[in-house]
Amino acid sequence: MRNTTRYPVEGANSLWHVYKTVPFWKVVKNFIVIQLARYTPFLGLKNWLYRTFLGLKVGEQTSFALMVMLDVMFPEKISVGRNTVIGYNTTILAHEYLIKEYRLGHVEIGSEVMIGANSTILPGITIGDGAIISAGTLVHKDVPPGCFVGGNPMRVIYTKEELEKHWEEDPIYR
Repeated sequence: MRNTTRYPVEGANSLWHVYKTVPFWKVVKNFIVIQLARYTPFLGLKNWLYRTFLGLKVGEQTSFALMVMLDVMFPEKISVGRNTVIGYNTTILAHEYLIKEYRLGHVEIGSEVMIGANSTILPGITIGDGAIISAGTLVHKDVPPGCFVGGNPMRVIYTKEELEKHWEEDPIYR
């Protein structure tokens, strides 16, 4: 199960209460920084923008591909380990605004993780070190270290042990 904190709202749906939960000017600043970073081809500059202006914890040599969309309201709740690749057009959320509540949760992505293009990571998720997320995956639950997961709904394709066995003869991954 995802690790989120739930906050009930009364009256209109929770998105109508958005600026009671996050300051308007914070969202504007975050949006501008995220849009600049989405289009820049300079990986070091992206990481600097994320660390400096958004409060993300980003490990050394981590790569955010073009068009990665970070949570615009609570990016400081996202952390990424070192030497991780986050694929093209991936979305990483730390919030959900629903009808009768909103939810917030930290997203913790380990080191040496590979996230395929067009994946969506929901709030409250932990992705273990060395995990591989197939392209187009909806990550709706925690991913154990070293596993290869994919699909919608997400499922384990290979456990860490199965993946190690699969790669025994591979000249790159052995």
